[in-house]
Amino acid sequence: MAVDVIVIGAGLSGLACALRLRQAGLEVQLIEAADRAGGRIATDRREGFLLDRGFQVLQTWYPRARRLLDYAALDLRPFYPGALVRIDGRFHRVSDIWRHPGRLPEMLGSPIGTVADKLRLLALRRRALRGSIADLYARPEMTATQLLDHLGFSPRIQTRFFKPFFAGVFFEPDLAVSSRAFEFVFRAFALGDTALPAGGMAEIPSQLASRLPPGCIRYGARVERLLADGVLLERGERLAARAIVVATDGGAAARLLGVAPPPLRGTSCLYFAAPEPPFAGPDLVLNGTGQGPINSLLCPSNLSGAYAPAGQALITVNCFGTASDPEALESAVRAQLRDWYGAVVARWRPLAVYRLPAALPAQAPPVTAPARPAPLREGLWVCGESTAPPSIHWALASGTETAEALIETLGIATLGAGRSAD
Repeated sequence: MAVDVIVIGAGLSGLACALRLRQAGLEVQLIEAADRAGGRIATDRREGFLLDRGFQVLQTWYPRARRLLDYAALDLRPFYPGALVRIDGRFHRVSDIWRHPGRLPEMLGSPIGTVADKLRLLALRRRALRGSIADLYARPEMTATQLLDHLGFSPRIQTRFFKPFFAGVFFEPDLAVSSRAFEFVFRAFALGDTALPAGGMAEIPSQLASRLPPGCIRYGARVERLLADGVLLERGERLAARAIVVATDGGAAARLLGVAPPPLRGTSCLYFAAPEPPFAGPDLVLNGTGQGPINSLLCPSNLSGAYAPAGQALITVNCFGTASDPEALESAVRAQLRDWYGAVVARWRPLAVYRLPAALPAQAPPVTAPARPAPLREGLWVCGESTAPPSIHWALASGTETAEALIETLGIATLGAGRSAD
């Protein structure tokens, strides 16, 4: 028997799409190849530790996340608004002085850049916050490094702060990403917290999936081919529907749609168990030297005790790319960590090395805000990173708005959330 809509992919976009379709009274079948919801957002349990699969965080400002997620139930734990930056053999604190104005003297005296650079940070903040999101994505576009050069930032602050901080978000060592994407992320950091759910990042898709009725998500089912009136599963089963929504990652969507896959960026993450953390606070540590394999380091167990067993700490180290052999990478990382924290690093026990070659789609120009969703052909829709910039905000927005457009096309009378610039 046919359902109204088959949604392929139970990542954030597919979940948001299915929830809105169900809200409109449509019968939905979500097809997911993995054994869990969430797509790239995943948390593995190992020896009592929670290992988020790669460097993943929630920006609490994201408008669609605020609308669709129950932040209180996620029990969000925020990072300090700033970072500890390793420069010249020492750690220096960089703070958001809008939230911590008392840190202004420390910020002005830090070696991350010149005094003029730090004043330019205020100008960049004003620029990133100006106008709507639609306005931001309509601005003249260049790379983020070209924008920073244009605004007069010195090479010093670009190497010591912008590249380790923002390139670590995009997995682009040279920050060769769209200035629009860069300003969008800067706005998110300026207007909200960077946080982790107390129980790991997988709590985000789990919360959304829990709102769907039992049986709505079919796990362990891979779609082999799209049909005119449904899908063919890998094991030969045919499923029929009035409409299909492809909500997979870009690579899987390219396979199903017969188009070229998008360029991807990779990252490698190393996880260590330690008797105690190397620092006490909810900080992100950045490598401001531009040397060595480490880009950033964090201690999730400093934010939430659920990340590690009692009496232990979890340390996560993030590196660009996936080319290095895991053993060679761990050796190089340990050498750099010993330089940072001393002999105590010998007591850090390796838990896992994750190599994630498809961690994120590339965001080189051009990057635009999603257009009004429209079917590729009658009954076939696409949402998620194939049609929108990669982020939790855009995944949720794309899924919801695709559902809205599909509902309208089917002529369903419903109270819709409506499309908005956020």
